Amino acid sequence: MRAEPADPRPTSPEPVGADQRPNIILICVDQMRGDTMSSAGHPVVQTPNLDELVATGTAFSSAYSATPTCVPARVALFTGQSQERHGRYGYREGVRFQEAHPVTLQGTLREAGYQTQAIGKMHVWPERARCGFDNVLLHDGFLHFARGRHPRHEDNDDYLTWLRRQPGLAAADIDDHGVGCNDVVGRPFDKDERVHPSTWAMTEAVDFLKRRDPTSPFFLYLSFHRPHGPFDPPQWAWDLYRDADVAEPSVGDWEDELPGRRDHRIRAQFGRRSRAVREQVLRGYWGNITHIDLQLNRLHETLTARGLAHNTVICFVSDHGDMMGDHHLYQKAVGYEGSVRVPFVVQVPGGHGAAAGRWRDEVVELRDLAPTLLDLAGVDIPDEMDGRSLVPLLAGAEPQDWRDHLHGEHVINHFGLVEQMHWVTDGSSKFCWFSGSGREQFFDLVDDPGECHDLNDHPSRLAEVDAWRARLVADLSGREEGFVRLTDDGAPELVPGRPISSCASWVPSAAH
Repeated sequence: MRAEPADPRPTSPEPVGADQRPNIILICVDQMRGDTMSSAGHPVVQTPNLDELVATGTAFSSAYSATPTCVPARVALFTGQSQERHGRYGYREGVRFQEAHPVTLQGTLREAGYQTQAIGKMHVWPERARCGFDNVLLHDGFLHFARGRHPRHEDNDDYLTWLRRQPGLAAADIDDHGVGCNDVVGRPFDKDERVHPSTWAMTEAVDFLKRRDPTSPFFLYLSFHRPHGPFDPPQWAWDLYRDADVAEPSVGDWEDELPGRRDHRIRAQFGRRSRAVREQVLRGYWGNITHIDLQLNRLHETLTARGLAHNTVICFVSDHGDMMGDHHLYQKAVGYEGSVRVPFVVQVPGGHGAAAGRWRDEVVELRDLAPTLLDLAGVDIPDEMDGRSLVPLLAGAEPQDWRDHLHGEHVINHFGLVEQMHWVTDGSSKFCWFSGSGREQFFDLVDDPGECHDLNDHPSRLAEVDAWRARLVADLSGREEGFVRLTDDGAPELVPGRPISSCASWVPSAAH
């Protein structure tokens, strides 16, 4: 019998001589709390694929978003800068991104020869600015700011354009089911799972991996709008948590001191909800997370089938968390753990890092991602970046000079407050200061992870409080707002009541 000729096709889809620098995939989800992973000990939520990433990568238990809303958090992610350096202290639309932040992770990788692609949420202005990417496919959610200025919102939403090209959906919109992106409401998705925004994002990512330039390494920024509201997972994911045991929220002994509570209001960020409403919201939130988790398996299968898994760095983070009813707060922007602690996992190619499968407790922040990924790519880290490379931690090192605390802040202009909330933490203790009233809080995160007991005036903790206050004073010294002044005897002290802004005065804005 005549032998069959050998298959002339290569056994690997990668051509001989292809650039062997690592490919990089940065997965950013929106508004996912750091505790909503099975591997982080959550008693209900199911994240098997994310748990596998943890088992073959390095996870950080004290990872934070220093400016916990969508816009400034992504500035930190893209620029590798602290808020003191990038100047974005709160949520403000209409700031020209590329003019304010010319040096970015993606731009630096592009200059080094990487093909750079963004899919999903960018939340920059102008909306179609590429910000250093070769190409961008957008789905930023409802984007009230953009809709108020562009009568054809689909021009700035590639998902919506695609959705309206699907059979029978020519007039579809992203709020057809009646749930807004900031509503404290949960319900199943009203259309086929195939057209859910989370499914679309991964479908586009898989298509990019098939159609990319195979002679260059790639950087893929894959940004899911969920689990941010609408809390609308596919029906199966909703049903998965139908009978889930929903624990009571953490409620601090200080909660009644906050002003402006609006109980049972659909969009209130501070207000009591009935148990039934909260259960629906959590069912939708957890369902969104598990739906995204299963999309990660689609990514894994594609990387494996195309011979890319052995040479691709994967990082999974969120831009910030969601209070989800803790202290009767919802959404973000505050310095409490539900808002600021985020999932943060890095898997080096093949999962062979010395710290693979390990949780580390060093304090890390979103600004550390850019220098880390550049370091892993062998690309020089720009001087403009003040984040720190995590590569030594991924290698299992025990650095003695790691940061001893993190300073975070955000302008709060809701539930009756117009001030900045500042906090400093090492993952075990936290000191908070409200710039308008001068109110202080101190929490022991080890004994009280829910931040239910304010120890600021506790006699046994006064020395600790003084030490933490001094750290914040040092972090705020020299700021243009004048948050710190010298007393008559030359000692620095915090100054409440100073004027505040979401941006430093030097950050250019063209929309207001």
